[in-house]
Amino acid sequence: MKTELLLKTHAEKRTKCVVYTRVMGYHRPVESFNIGKKQEHKDRIHFCECQKVS
Repeated sequence: MKTELLLKTHAEKRTKCVVYTRVMGYHRPVESFNIGKKQEHKDRIHFCECQKVS
């Protein structure tokens, strides 16, 4: 509920964010992908290297 209120109050300051991904050596915007490729990109799990505590 609080998130919706923040989005409404700052709607005029928001801009579109274009997400790029690397495909075959080139950077391409995800919005230009077909439906299947968009879903595949959404399902990806990003690698996160955790620090080991010794």
